[in-house]
Amino acid sequence: MSQVQGLRGRRPGTPPAKAKAPRKASTPRIPPKPPAPAPKPSARPTLKPPAKRWRWWHFAIPLITWASVALAALLLWFCWDLPRPDVAMETTRKPSVTLLAADGAMLATQGDLYGETVRLRDLPAYLPAALIAIEDRRFRQHPGVDVLGIGRALYTNLVAGGVRQGGSTLTQQLAKNLFLTPERNTRRKVQEALLALWLEARFSKDQLLEIYLNRVYLGGGAFGVDAAARLFFGVPARRVTLWQAAMLAGLPKAPSRLNPRSAPDAATARTVEVLEAMAETGAITPQQARAEAERINPRARPSRGAGWFADWVLEEVPTRFPDSADLMLRSTLDSRLQAHVEARLAALLAGPGARAGVTQGAVVALDAASGAVRAMAGGRDYASSQFNRAVDARRQPGSAFKPIVFLAALERGATPEEMVADTPLHIGPWSPGNGAWRSRGEVSLEDALAQSINTAAVRVLLRAGGARAVAGVAHRLGLTGRLPNDASLALGTGEVSLLELTAAYAAFGNGGRRVTPYALAANGHAALPHAMPEQIVAPEHAAAMRRMLLAVVSRGTGRAAAVPGRAVAGKTGTTQDFRDAWFVGLVGPLVVGVWLGNDDASPMDEVAGGGLPARLFREIAESTRGAPE
Repeated sequence: MSQVQGLRGRRPGTPPAKAKAPRKASTPRIPPKPPAPAPKPSARPTLKPPAKRWRWWHFAIPLITWASVALAALLLWFCWDLPRPDVAMETTRKPSVTLLAADGAMLATQGDLYGETVRLRDLPAYLPAALIAIEDRRFRQHPGVDVLGIGRALYTNLVAGGVRQGGSTLTQQLAKNLFLTPERNTRRKVQEALLALWLEARFSKDQLLEIYLNRVYLGGGAFGVDAAARLFFGVPARRVTLWQAAMLAGLPKAPSRLNPRSAPDAATARTVEVLEAMAETGAITPQQARAEAERINPRARPSRGAGWFADWVLEEVPTRFPDSADLMLRSTLDSRLQAHVEARLAALLAGPGARAGVTQGAVVALDAASGAVRAMAGGRDYASSQFNRAVDARRQPGSAFKPIVFLAALERGATPEEMVADTPLHIGPWSPGNGAWRSRGEVSLEDALAQSINTAAVRVLLRAGGARAVAGVAHRLGLTGRLPNDASLALGTGEVSLLELTAAYAAFGNGGRRVTPYALAANGHAALPHAMPEQIVAPEHAAAMRRMLLAVVSRGTGRAAAVPGRAVAGKTGTTQDFRDAWFVGLVGPLVVGVWLGNDDASPMDEVAGGGLPARLFREIAESTRGAPE
């Protein structure tokens, strides 16, 4: 039945239908995707853009640009307060005054201490070699900043666990000293490096080394090797020895801590270190380093005396040199004589002077021909008292004034052979005494001066025209103090300073010329003018006075001042109650004045001019042996 029904429904000529496979119940039917809509027609066809491809420079250019901007901003921050190097080079040094002795030894300074400007060609080769060996061995190879040196310092410090080595070059140190503050931070170090590069571009290596040697601070207020050499060793930089050069080269590391005056042991240890560094670089041999290490003696330095002399000189600097330029003043002081004067005065006051109630003294020595001051001691100890008793104290000279009285008489026609009475004398209620002198009736003027007879001296004053005439002669010789207008002037009752009285005696030894004491010989290499000696006494009268003063020492009150084999002329002076004791005399080219006493004018124990002052004069004169007569 079913087959018949199937046949009935088939169209003629068509194949029989296949049986349908049964549908799986678990598989859903997915509808077909609708076709994409056809594109709308367009008047102009469009092309699809290619895919964008990124290259490396697309990232590098912006990165470099922003990095450059950041670097420029950083450099601007480092440099905004950077000093102008060209201006700083001209204004770094502060005005100063340096006072030197005649031989170049340093006496005193005002302000920052600078020495003479040195050149490499004038210095011993081992001085710059010592500096390079200990501070910057690659100085002549690097461009101002030593990358290798910085790396080596970093490694050394890392291994040591602390700061043991620095990486700064000499040029960087110079930049810091010239232009920057001592502040230590990253910004200052970068500025230091920039300035070092500027210095290297502008100056040669030798010029940089010279600038460093002249400007580096080395302690004690001294800037530059010449100032430090004079301060610590008493010699200019061109004359330092090998160990002294090594000591100077070691100071920049820590000028205060290594100061050879305040820390001689530390300075010595550092000097040995510098010598060893020089041996390592080949600047010297190991044998030389060991030999020089044995010679180190930082305590061997010149005396820092002459304080009164330095004060006297420096007082006139502001008026004589009104500008603000640096001054390197060479004085007339003889360092050797000055040291001897100070030592002998101190010894006398500490020994026989102390036993005789003498607490103070003063000495002046000057060139009789010119007035140049060669030595000056204004007291027993400058540290305890800066009062200058040689210049500022005015005391009665006693019989040391008598040569002026006798000179006035010679100018009125008297002669050394002329006789004068030595008998008692009364002028109104006043009567001068003669001490232990026993009257002879009459004596020659020469003997009267040699024996310092008071009554004879008063009669000579009257013979010379009186007190007013004698005062005129004293003023002509340079005495400016108050002089009484009576006969007591013959006994030295006026007031004088030791310097003035000593200068007045110079006329007796130089043929009658008045000299004005002076202390400055040169400013740098330029000679300074000074008052020229003026003829104020006839040569024959000056010669007669010298002959009479020779008699004082040979057979009179000044015998204690005699120096065997030398011609010594001078005069003693003693005031009432032994309050002042004087001796002023001529020996060789010098005129030397000595005063002993007490600041409060209290009496000494019978100290007369022919005693301790004459002895001190002799000791000083003996130190001048060999000088031309």
